[in-house]
Amino acid sequence: MLSIAGSDSGGGAGVQADLKAFAACGVHGMSAITAITAQNTVGVSAVHSIPAEMIVAQVRAVSHDIGVDAVKIGMLGTVATVHAVVRSLDEIPPGTPVVLDPVMVAESGAELLDPAARAALVELLLPLSTVVTPNLPEARALVAVGGSRVASEADMATLARAIHALGPAVVVITGGHRAQATDLFCDGETVTELAGERYPDGAAHGSGCTHASVLAARLAWGDEPLQAARTAKALAARAVRDGLSEIGAGPGPVDVLGVRSQGRTS
Repeated sequence: MLSIAGSDSGGGAGVQADLKAFAACGVHGMSAITAITAQNTVGVSAVHSIPAEMIVAQVRAVSHDIGVDAVKIGMLGTVATVHAVVRSLDEIPPGTPVVLDPVMVAESGAELLDPAARAALVELLLPLSTVVTPNLPEARALVAVGGSRVASEADMATLARAIHALGPAVVVITGGHRAQATDLFCDGETVTELAGERYPDGAAHGSGCTHASVLAARLAWGDEPLQAARTAKALAARAVRDGLSEIGAGPGPVDVLGVRSQGRTS
């Protein structure tokens, strides 16, 4: 399993969250880091983008030796990084599942994808994606870039279909920012609601990364996209429920590995 994403120095999101989710799903995790962030639970204080050639080199190194059964793409940040990731996917065998988490804003509110990069992501990466997993604000931003606007939650099915029309095989709009904690799965023909519980007393930092990584791992194991989406929702919700709210002064990280139950939180 390969994560192409940014690094979170606080360990709650990004590549660090992805590798923990991969481990929880019983797959070997690898990484191609797109950006280094100086980050904690309170905010992002600095971002350093990795040069494009280094991103491609990381993917080439692991793909040509170890092999890649599925890819999860997270924080990209810039147009140059989007182009580098598109080139990187040429290093991976055709047909490998690609799960794109269109990370735009950190849990703390920091912008993680500039406007020009949003357009490049929609034009270049959505058509290469097996599954795209936006939350509600990200979903609206994607269709706005594509030239549409969907205003209300009542139009969620229309929103999902509008994103699907931009090129991905499957769209999963996650429910964390909705009134009800319900994900919406759309494969272009059917729209399926995936209901779940909300855990307001949990800790949600890294929940989106965890969801997309679990989904990618289950695709690597051979699950169909709908079953992979159901498993991803269940594991991400549990990780929020058991989240480590005592870590840091801001939103604590999710706990997909059961750290709390092992008595270790630092």
